[in-house]
Amino acid sequence: MISIGNIKIEGNLVLAPMAGYTDSPYRRIAKNYGAALVVTELISADGIIRGNRKTMELLRFTEAERPIGIQLFGSDPDVMAEAAKRAEEMHPDFIDINIGCSVRRVLRGGSGAGLLSDPGLLGKIASTVVKSVRLPVSAKIRIGTDADNKNYIEIVNILQDSGIAFMAVHGRTRAQGFKGDVDWNAIAEIKAESSVPVIGNGDIRTYEEAMARLASTGCDAVMIGRAAVGNPWIFNGRIPDSDGIAKQIKEHLELMLEFYGEKGIKLFRKHIAKYIRGMKDSAKFRALLVNAETKEEILEHLDKFG
Repeated sequence: MISIGNIKIEGNLVLAPMAGYTDSPYRRIAKNYGAALVVTELISADGIIRGNRKTMELLRFTEAERPIGIQLFGSDPDVMAEAAKRAEEMHPDFIDINIGCSVRRVLRGGSGAGLLSDPGLLGKIASTVVKSVRLPVSAKIRIGTDADNKNYIEIVNILQDSGIAFMAVHGRTRAQGFKGDVDWNAIAEIKAESSVPVIGNGDIRTYEEAMARLASTGCDAVMIGRAAVGNPWIFNGRIPDSDGIAKQIKEHLELMLEFYGEKGIKLFRKHIAKYIRGMKDSAKFRALLVNAETKEEILEHLDKFG
């Protein structure tokens, strides 16, 4: 069990934040299947300060998603602190600092995993954000910049000294991106050395694998990312039949339309492809679904599938 402030997190499987996928509708679905904790998609601190419309939309969440954190990225301590204050006004359960994103557009500004090569700045950002809000603050990190610079113990100590309440650790370096082996031994070492709860992350593909990683590392929880897209039952290990999958797709579609209006259909297409991957005739069925223009068309195809 993880404690963040006065909140007790029931469960030990967490949904990782993923741009374009873990929006409010999907976070609600993941919670329904047992995700103990969810986090918003990566949100630019600069975008919040500027009041950018698309950025502000990413801040939206519902009560059904609690406990939920708002995840911020940036490289300026004052901007991050001000963005955290404004995010706090949305009343999430905690603020999360991204120190793990390896996407080029984030790294270009020295944010995300780019901060791993500047521990001094990283520490200043963490301590400034912690002091600027009343909510607990967490951090998502990687184990280093590259194979020759795995400075995770230094980073963990800096974050703990800054007042971080808990942390999630992706067991790859910045240079690896999402390729290569995940170093779960490093994650286990971090857990052993850390005085705050640790969530392990990296290439969890099944519920059983998540349970095995929990047991082998002693982590307080395991975070699941890409394998959870189109596969929310990974959080409880109970895979539905084709009728159950069709029912879940319909529910997800309704949530998308409710949240986004008609543009929800277009945004939902990438989710459909993930739900039906690996199924018989999935390529043909996917083509029908992703080219459907209306809710009625999608439902018609789903009824035939189910």
